[in-house]
Amino acid sequence: VTENRSDLEDLHLYATPREQRFRRFASLEFEGQLYMTPYDFIQAVTNDEPKRAKKWRSLSKQELNQILMETPPVWKGSSKLFRNLNEKGVISYTEYLFLLCILTKPHAGFRIAFNMFDTDGNEMVDKKEFLVLQEIFRKKNEKRERKGDEEKRAMLRLQLYGYHTSTNSVLKTEGEELVPRSYWDTLRRSTSQALFSDLAERADDISSSLSDTTLLVHFFGKKGKAELNFEDFYRFMDNLQTEVLEIEFLSYSNGMNTISEEDFAHILLRYTNVENTSSYLENMRCRIPEEKGITFDEFRSFFQFLNNLEDFAIAMQMYNFASRSIGQDEFKRAVYVATGVKLSPHLVNTVFKIFDVDRDDQLSYKEFIGIMKDRLNRGFR
Repeated sequence: VTENRSDLEDLHLYATPREQRFRRFASLEFEGQLYMTPYDFIQAVTNDEPKRAKKWRSLSKQELNQILMETPPVWKGSSKLFRNLNEKGVISYTEYLFLLCILTKPHAGFRIAFNMFDTDGNEMVDKKEFLVLQEIFRKKNEKRERKGDEEKRAMLRLQLYGYHTSTNSVLKTEGEELVPRSYWDTLRRSTSQALFSDLAERADDISSSLSDTTLLVHFFGKKGKAELNFEDFYRFMDNLQTEVLEIEFLSYSNGMNTISEEDFAHILLRYTNVENTSSYLENMRCRIPEEKGITFDEFRSFFQFLNNLEDFAIAMQMYNFASRSIGQDEFKRAVYVATGVKLSPHLVNTVFKIFDVDRDDQLSYKEFIGIMKDRLNRGFR
């Protein structure tokens, strides 16, 4: 154990909410840097709190090498990868942010993400290009750091990034704060500023000073010489989204092929700012007295739709429904036009019965979009 509980809580004061969550769920430490296991990551995105009080376990170099030796190559990936690896893997803080981004990306966005990594345009991503992500995410984080004791913040950066960071930023803008909406926006902005050459040089330094991780070995091989093509990248992202959804679905299905409409509502309202969820649940119970159940295919299609929420919102505005409520047919049609996802009539009806609080069989567009944005980002808007 590298730190006692009071030290942990002390550093928590200097951490952002995402950093706090990572530190709370991480269970491993190697050379001063904290890591999640694949099991920790799954817990962090499917549970409010860790199942057990975390004490960071120090890994030896030999133990880390053994874990990396057993990491499968990317072509052996599946929608059970994280569950199969369980505790036999290490995920860094920047990789945690990257994986969170994946969970909220529509399939159409996978190509954009890949192209942003592929800085030389050869349709392949190598380890050096991927490590630029570390530097960009770190630089974005520096803009958000909470002010205070410099020594404590340096300790926090060491825990999260594995090295002491300087305040000299290669992403520095002239008299301007770098505050885009998301980490993908940061990556996109960095690309447009043609700063990848500087960042790539920095990536060489990072690569030589940081340890390999499960993701790096999975993507680029044990020697780090393999390259990642788009098909493998796409499959990894799709598998991760499916795996998290399967875990959430199975936690309610009890081995059955469906979950109840009420369970679906519970999952949907988690991580949102809805204070009185009981009113939504009671509303649905009264209006769907006979349980039909939600299948996994229906469940997955709804969350694929959520990952396209911005396109759906634009489509709704084009339909001129932005300022008034909408019916089930308009909703279903807008979902399909904007996202290509076909939602079943029963699923649409269930969603309406959850959110149609005044029971006029119309959905408040703005209220629905606001609540779903919270859910999409799992409470970290």
